[in-house]
Parts: sequence; structure tokens; C-alpha cells
Amino acid sequence: MSPMLDVSDAVRAEIGEAEAERLLAGENAPGDYDCTSCRARGNTGQERTSTVLFVGEETAVLAFAHAACIPSQVVTVAEDQLQGAVRTLSAPESAPAGPPPAVPSPAAEPGTGQRQAVLGITCGQVLIDGTARSALVVEPTGPIARPGSDGPGDDFLPLLIEQGFMPVTDVELPPAPVAGWSVLVAMGQLHAVFQPPATPGGQPVAWWQAHQPLAVTEGWRTAAAKSHTVVVYAAPAGSIGQQPREDLLREALEKAAAGGVLVAGTMPLTGT
Repeated sequence: MSPMLDVSDAVRAEIGEAEAERLLAGENAPGDYDCTSCRARGNTGQERTSTVLFVGEETAVLAFAHAACIPSQVVTVAEDQLQGAVRTLSAPESAPAGPPPAVPSPAAEPGTGQRQAVLGITCGQVLIDGTARSALVVEPTGPIARPGSDGPGDDFLPLLIEQGFMPVTDVELPPAPVAGWSVLVAMGQLHAVFQPPATPGGQPVAWWQAHQPLAVTEGWRTAAAKSHTVVVYAAPAGSIGQQPREDLLREALEKAAAGGVLVAGTMPLTGT
């Protein structure tokens, strides 16, 4: 019996017509697989399965996902991150029980692509309008000055608001979508947050990028795959801190919102 595979036109164009036909005929398709989105087991002979092609500068990896999680697509990934993700395929998964600690990573300031800011990021689930939503909380390790400014002020939130993030007054309410931004989760791990291209028609720019792919919990992956979105919160240095539990993270978000120092936006998932 032929596998129940979905091969998009984009994937077909990358792997070639002959390889696509071999997949659809079952010659090169696996039976059982770990879904690249939710990481649960799947079977190409029993359920619709999407082919997902991760492409780096020199490496390409074909992965599989439940069609109910994500559609068949091509995902562009930095070569070093793709190599790291490939290594995880043969390694046992070890997701933390709670939200991972903040991981500082150099990232371009929003909308500039010029200076470097050290951002910390924390993954967790936040209850919004009665539903557990996958969230990222971004907090720099120090004040962010507007490019060209010599003053000691912190322009982190104004810069983000100019990019479409909105101030949060109530954590219970879902943030509005922020245009042009996205979150990359590849092979069940967090890789990057992308901002819009600097020039029309250009490629999205990595605003935050993990030094190594960041493990997220199964619950976080499941919630993200269900909604196909991630809520991204941001606050100035010292507003949130590295909270070890999701209930403490929620309290810190509520405190920051009450103090008028929290912005957020809802972003689509790229890849998974």
C-alpha cells in the first residue's frame, strides 16, 4: 500500500520529480516516524503525513510530520543550526519539565540590523482567554539605546512598538498579530525569531537566534502546533527575570503589564 504522503510543489521542486515519485510510491518513505512538529509517533501508512524539507547552505534534510500539525513545505535554516538539528535525530529527547531558562543570544535591534543587543529568551505556556498558549518572553540583559543615540535611555519597547508590537494591559487577552515576524521551530526545537526584511522583497532577518537549538517541552510544542502561532512578549531589562516555573513567569508578566512595561505580538510558526 502506498504511503499517505503530501508532497508540496515547493518540496517537489527541491528534491526533484523522480525522488518525489519514489516517496509517493513508498520506496523511500518511512513507515513509522517522529513528527517534526509535535514529536509524537506517526505512521505514513495510517495517517496523512506531510513531507517537510529543511534546507541549509549545503545540507538538506527531509523530515515528516502529521498533516494535521503542519502542511508540506520547505523551511530555510542556517547551516550550523541544521547540522545541530540533524544531530538531535539520533539522540534521545530530553525536554525540560518546565520552561527552559533564559538563553542570551546576540540579535539585531528591531528594524535596524546594525547594533547588537544581548537578548534573553524564556519559553513557557501562558493561559490566555482560558487556553494554554505557547509563549516566548524576551528580555535584554541591559538597556537598549536607539541607533545614533548617545543617551543612557532604554528604547527597547519604543523600537518594538514601531515594529508592530502592542502594549499589554491584561495578560488574559490575546495579543494582536505582528506583521512580518515569525518563530522558527525545527525538529521540535526553537531556532530563531525572525523580523521583517530590511528591504522590500528581501529575506526575513533573525532578530533572535539560538547558539544551539533550544529544547522546548512537549506541552509547548503541542500548543504551538495546535494554534500554529506563538505569543511573543518583550519587556525591558530587569522586568521579568529568569523564572523557573510557569506560574512565576505568569506573575512576572502580570506585574510588568501592570507597570506598563510589557509589549507583545502573536506570530506564526515557520517550519513547525
